[in-house]
Amino acid sequence: MNPASLASEQGRFGQTLTFALKGETFAVSIDSIKEIIEYPELTAVPLMPSFLRGVMNLRGAVIPVIDLAARFNLGAFEQGRRTCVVIFEVRAEDGQQHTLGMAVDMVNEVVDISPEQVDSAPEFGASIPTEFIRGMLRLGTKIVVLIALDKVLSIEHLESLMIPQ
Repeated sequence: MNPASLASEQGRFGQTLTFALKGETFAVSIDSIKEIIEYPELTAVPLMPSFLRGVMNLRGAVIPVIDLAARFNLGAFEQGRRTCVVIFEVRAEDGQQHTLGMAVDMVNEVVDISPEQVDSAPEFGASIPTEFIRGMLRLGTKIVVLIALDKVLSIEHLESLMIPQ
């Protein structure tokens, strides 16, 4: 996919949030980010997939928190002093808005990006499923995975994984 088609797929390029996860840097568009909070106390929910760390109380709302490292099969969760939760709003196929949290090792910075900085996702060799990758972002000499948040946090996909077998 070329940068122009990536731009039309994403809607637009602009500001992205970069964050660390298991020693790697990733990025997501800030469009659906509501806030970033310190890692809270979570309540475990029985029979959930391993990538669902639990739920948290955010000003009276129960918010599921996804362990992004587990979701990407990058290894076991390890809470550090800079671990935080990025709160997102995602839209389901039925049009309803859902709020989810995503645990990350640490938030780095917000950067402006242009279509020229983004290459298509590789065909092979990535450590995360390619449907989760929107593109490969060039930040100076560093390559950063630009996450397809709509795929990673797809309500329909997450619900299908949560049905006990």
